[in-house]
Amino acid sequence: MITKELICVNCPMGCRLKVEMEGKEILSITGNTCPRGAEYAAQECVRPMRILTSTVKIDHGTHRVLPVITDKAIPLDLMFKAMDEVRTVRVTAPVAEGQVLVHDLIGSGADLIASRSMEKN
Repeated sequence: MITKELICVNCPMGCRLKVEMEGKEILSITGNTCPRGAEYAAQECVRPMRILTSTVKIDHGTHRVLPVITDKAIPLDLMFKAMDEVRTVRVTAPVAEGQVLVHDLIGSGADLIASRSMEKN
């Protein structure tokens, strides 16, 4: 049996969580003061997920790069593969905030979207 200790990041409480596992099976989660803490601990121990934030190159924009973000979390173990694809993305201004730049990034189900608007220069 493995015991993992985590600090929940879902709210300012910062609960100290203890997760007991047998392989990939969670036996118990303790220390959370709300259900979100238990959900966070289970996800973090089985397959951690993260929002990807980065930049992509933009042609004819007021800046040389455009900030981007995934519209939902993707598995942490796919982050390097996702970044490999993000590095190949190049867009042309104008771009609107929220515009989908890459649909279903690396088959993750998450879209890569512009996190700000950028006018044509």
